[in-house]
Formats: sequence, C-alpha cells, structure tokens
Amino acid sequence: MFPLALFSEAETVIHEVAPLGEPFRKENLTGTFVFGDPATGSVKVWNAARARKREIPASTFKIANTVIGLETGAVKNVDEVLPYGGKPQWMKEWEHDMPLREAMALSAVPIYQELARRTGLERMQATVTKLHYGNDQVGKVVDRFWLDGPLEISPLEQVGFLGRLLASKLPVSQAAMTGAKDIVPKTALGTATVHYKTGWSTNSKPQQIGWLVGWLETSDGKTTPFALNIDMPTQDLAAKRLPLALSCLEIVK
Repeated sequence: MFPLALFSEAETVIHEVAPLGEPFRKENLTGTFVFGDPATGSVKVWNAARARKREIPASTFKIANTVIGLETGAVKNVDEVLPYGGKPQWMKEWEHDMPLREAMALSAVPIYQELARRTGLERMQATVTKLHYGNDQVGKVVDRFWLDGPLEISPLEQVGFLGRLLASKLPVSQAAMTGAKDIVPKTALGTATVHYKTGWSTNSKPQQIGWLVGWLETSDGKTTPFALNIDMPTQDLAAKRLPLALSCLEIVK
C-alpha cells in the first residue's frame, strides 16, 4: 500500500511516459498528468517538472474539506443539509440549501464555504497540517484560502494525498475518510470506474489552472490515484478535462 511519505520528491521514482503527451498535443493543451503505482510508490507522469509545481487547488480541495468537516464534527454526515446563504451565485444550481453529497456533485462553493466557517480557522489549520496537504497554509480567511491562496498543492502531492486516503492512512477517523470517498463523482471507463473531482483556479499566476484529480477503481477493487492539470484561461476549456484524463488513463491503466 501507499507509504505515508508517498511521492515526496526525495523518495518517489518518476517514470516519464512519452505516449501520455499525445492526448495533450491532440487537444492543443499544456499540462501534466500523474498516475500513482500503489505497489511501489512510483508514478507515471507526463511533464514531470510541472507535476512538481504547486498551484491553488480550487475545488479539488472539496475532498479534503469533506474529510476535515467530518473529522472535526463541523457536519454530522454527508447528508446533513447546509445553508448556501441566500445570495445570488455564479451558478444558479448553487442557489439552494443542500448536503455535502449534492454539493460535491455540483461543486457548490457556498456550501463548502459554510462548512469551512463551521470548522473554524484554528481547527482548519491544525487538520490541514495533520493531513500534509500541499504547503499546509490556510492563511487568515477560512472560507477563501483554497480559492485565492495561500494554500497550494502540486499534482504529485495531490496523488500522495489521495493515495493515503485510499489506503486509509490519513490521521483521521475511518468514517471521515469513507464519507469523503463515497460522495466523489464517478464515471465509467470500460469495466473500471473513475472517481474524480474538478477544480478551476482563476487566481493562479501567471495562468489560470484547470484541475481534475481522483482515482481509478478496477473491477477487482484495486484503486490508483491520479491528478491532471492544464492551463485553462477560459471556461470553455473546462469540458476538456475529463475526456483528457480518461484518454491518459487508457494509456497507463
């Protein structure tokens, strides 16, 4: 299974896989893809230099935010309804109270902001540090740090975090880990299942970053984490993330 120090630069064997570049070239996209090996702790990568670079996680932090909210008791379970705040939102679908289960599927920012406020800055910082999530920095604004910074994480670190989650090696309760895993969206890839969470960091510099992170689950129950990010200056590129990830997974699985 995954070691706790999974994918630290000093310990991880990184294999550049040249064919992984073809899906990026086909769509004229700049980015990186990382696929973890649960048996060895090594990774298969396209664009290893970029895979090491930390970026603002944006909505991919919803996975960790769910773990933290459940672990701290900020929410009883993923079906407890949280208020969205009553204000107009960027997406009309976000404008109603909902549980984390629905908020994860819709990537509803206001619900997860409410969850973060209920967790509180002190507990949030302590748990992010305990999880070894990226640079561990939550700053002073408890409901914006994963959207504006200072929190940042690299694709390699995303895979490390997800690997520990899948192996039940995070220093939190099993209930918190299971609750978070259960609500991550999924899609089929042949006989396998891809669990994934998107993100769009509009505050990354010099380029906005589109994320898609998650894990591949084969029919025999084996799970393998992955992370993808691309330069995403415009919203129309958002639709390319999942097909791109699926193409990469077809190459490495």
